[in-house]
Amino acid sequence: MPWWGWMIVGALLLGSELLIVDAGFYLVFIGIAAAITGLVELAGLGLEPWVQWILFSVIALILMVFFRKKLYAKLRGSGIGYETGPKGEIVTVEQSLQPGETGRLAYRGTEWTVVNTSEQAFEQGQHVQISSVDGLTLKLDTVKTHE
Repeated sequence: MPWWGWMIVGALLLGSELLIVDAGFYLVFIGIAAAITGLVELAGLGLEPWVQWILFSVIALILMVFFRKKLYAKLRGSGIGYETGPKGEIVTVEQSLQPGETGRLAYRGTEWTVVNTSEQAFEQGQHVQISSVDGLTLKLDTVKTHE
């Protein structure tokens, strides 16, 4: 394939990933590999077509294995502070809760259902720890203190 053919293929792959299809950044690196192969041909090496395809494949694999995950995480990363979820965080209960009782709690900008999973009652205003999350329910336990 001539150098300009590789450049067209690279541009089409890059453009389709960035503008049309969300393929998880795979097409970006395949498009970059095609462009690099085109640049190698533009340099005048005159590689056989089968060698060009092998070069293209190797470059695409190397780029995806070593760079895709890092770049994808930077560009499409998750929100700050939500990586591990709310487990272990301390909250203040807004109502008294007996053991096993459910209630409501304003947390991170929304209303959550909460369950008292400890063996003791929580009083309004008491600080408790989120022991786990089950769907849209926060399970609360007493705060463990290190003595």
